[in-house]
Amino acid sequence: MVEAFCATWKMVESRNFDDYMKALGVPFATRQVANVIKPTVIISTDGDRVVIKTQSTFRVTEVSAKLGEEFDETTPDDRKVKSTFTMEGDQLVHTQKWDGKENKITREVKNGKMVLVSFIEISAIFTCRRDDIY
Repeated sequence: MVEAFCATWKMVESRNFDDYMKALGVPFATRQVANVIKPTVIISTDGDRVVIKTQSTFRVTEVSAKLGEEFDETTPDDRKVKSTFTMEGDQLVHTQKWDGKENKITREVKNGKMVLVSFIEISAIFTCRRDDIY
């Protein structure tokens, strides 16, 4: 299940990211930076925990939790959210909730690439190529 995602992934394409960040309430200056970086995402497991580390020249973040277990997360744009990782079919789903809002991030491996769709009021789609087996 989660093992299909355990690798190092480099973002190669994003669509609709600026509008998605606006819907999240991300300030203009932060959006400007985020629009030009191409982060690397390292997904692994540590026992029964899913670990997602995102690295860029701007910031490094890491979240870790058991599937189905709610955890506190501070997002790269400094939102304080309650998050949960789940598996829904072949998708690794990361749900974030705060202030009555919900952001859903789905990850799916298609044709050797990870496709990530983030949705709040609007969707952003990211495609990542696999850099190596983690």
